[in-house]
Amino acid sequence: MQNVNLVRSQVHKICTQFIAFRPLSVSGILKTPHEGEQPPPMVDVQDHSVPIPEYKAKQNEPMNLKKQRLLYQSRKRGMLENGLLLSTFAAKYLEKMTPVQVSLYDKLINLPTNDWDIFYWATKKKPTPPQYDNEIMVMLQEHVANKNKEERIRQPDLFEGKASA
Repeated sequence: MQNVNLVRSQVHKICTQFIAFRPLSVSGILKTPHEGEQPPPMVDVQDHSVPIPEYKAKQNEPMNLKKQRLLYQSRKRGMLENGLLLSTFAAKYLEKMTPVQVSLYDKLINLPTNDWDIFYWATKKKPTPPQYDNEIMVMLQEHVANKNKEERIRQPDLFEGKASA
């Protein structure tokens, strides 16, 4: 009988330890800011452990090929948020951009080494650095603001509005 009571007390002790920790861990993960509270600050850690080669613009690239490359790069970002924002932006504006605007857009999406920076600049969560603060960034920020409440839950079709061959 003593063995049963001993086992019972040990099981009770172990179970109460887990029960005591569970509400703390769940509440810490699921905690959201209450009315008037600010969310925690963004953590922006510079990682210099892996050097990233600097982007070099292609010289003498034909304009139609450059626009096709930029359309592809706008769609294949590696993060959903920028994939949606940049692909819809490129579908809307890229075809009508001047060569100077195309060059600015090329630098904007290829020079920054962190795609989250582009996202934060476009959403105005971080100030845009002077080298990217130009007419293309203004167009992108207006596009991201989405004043017309356009649905952007997927990337636009590649050949939308064009006759299929």
